[in-house]
Amino acid sequence: MQTTLKRNRLTFGLGTIGRDMIYSLISMYLIFYLTDIIKLPTGPMWWVAGIILAARIFDALNDPVMGCIVDNTHTRWGKFKPWITAGAALTAVFTVLLFTDFKLEGGAFIGAFAVFYLMWGISYTANDISYWSMLPALSVDQKEREKIGAVARICANAGMFFVVAGIVPLTGLLGERFGSLQKGWFVFAVLATAVMLAGQCVTLFGVQEAGLIAQRRQSTPLRELLRVIYKNDQLFFIAIAMSLFMIGYVTTASFGLYFFKYAYGDEGMYAIFALILGVSQITALAVFPLFSKRFERGTLFSAAIILITAGYLIFFFAPVNTMIFIGVAGVLIFVGQSFVQLLMLMFLADSVDYGHWKLGKRNDSITFSLQPLINKMGGAISSGVVSAVIIVSGIKDADRAADVSAEGLLMMKIAMLVFPLLCIAVSYFIYRKKYIIDSTFYARILSDLRGRGELKSEADPQQ
Repeated sequence: MQTTLKRNRLTFGLGTIGRDMIYSLISMYLIFYLTDIIKLPTGPMWWVAGIILAARIFDALNDPVMGCIVDNTHTRWGKFKPWITAGAALTAVFTVLLFTDFKLEGGAFIGAFAVFYLMWGISYTANDISYWSMLPALSVDQKEREKIGAVARICANAGMFFVVAGIVPLTGLLGERFGSLQKGWFVFAVLATAVMLAGQCVTLFGVQEAGLIAQRRQSTPLRELLRVIYKNDQLFFIAIAMSLFMIGYVTTASFGLYFFKYAYGDEGMYAIFALILGVSQITALAVFPLFSKRFERGTLFSAAIILITAGYLIFFFAPVNTMIFIGVAGVLIFVGQSFVQLLMLMFLADSVDYGHWKLGKRNDSITFSLQPLINKMGGAISSGVVSAVIIVSGIKDADRAADVSAEGLLMMKIAMLVFPLLCIAVSYFIYRKKYIIDSTFYARILSDLRGRGELKSEADPQQ
């Protein structure tokens, strides 16, 4: 049993490295690629911004439908792995197509982009929902879930920060090697997809589900989808809180490269800044299990929000060209964010068991479909905010920091720091008022499920 648990921690976690490389590349840097690498004209850029916003909203709303499909899947390989496989393969294809130069212009470019981007979102959804919804099936022990989740988030953040820190220098080197920055970005995308596919194979062949659910096979009709989400009140409220938090966090992160290029005045420092933040965040995730042994999750969540708030305030009032203040602020924000990120993953996992306990039916994938829905809604709104601010502030038409007005820089700073902090504050208020699953309540949930014969003991030698 212990051997299986340890193997699952590693093989489940390694699958996230490439996935988050791809997601970061698309969600954080696709707009930069369009505005600063291929220099898409303003007219088509407005169309593309609208397409991204509409596609992300559609894809986000489609996530629970995909969760329902996964929950109703019954194959010899289970319900998760077939969709992980199909989603990963198609995501790789459409990622490469988005960074391929087909020499298209005007309406032809807009049409092709719309198709590729929409299909990328659907493909990634299939993989993302099935991947993360497998987590509750690996263990029902809260501490073991935290260990599995911590390793997964460490690997995911390693992938994300590899892209964040490496995107400028590596695409530059690849661009020199292959003749243009556009080709450099294309090769970078190809390499990222290769890492994703390799990591997904590790998960597919290495992870073994625990087989703890002693429930007869059940299906959830599509017409019951909204009822499953709404009736699970803990899932409903934590989803709202997570959505607001992700809108704030992704908006700040998406402005990062623009900030260093046009406000700080040296985009080369962005890679160094990102590397420091990445190390800080991964370190925070690594020590999280030590803190979770001493403190309740609610205490850890509150402490993380305090760190984030302090970081935003320091960042906003610090001189834009003073790295020491910006660096301290960034570390505080990302250390706090790493704790929140992992805790919210655990809240979702616990709400699966809560929904099973309250509604009598276990909906792993419908529950975890809200995670990509939340991330995509956050990405959609943040992309809309970033696109509008970059165009209206004059940054899109600038080549260097001196070309941007003081008003334009202030507009970017408010959108990057003030708006996100307000979203995060409201998110925390909802969590404090509405989320009630603590360790005592969770123990009662598991006890009741075992008493009803719907959950096996994790220590059962038959497992």
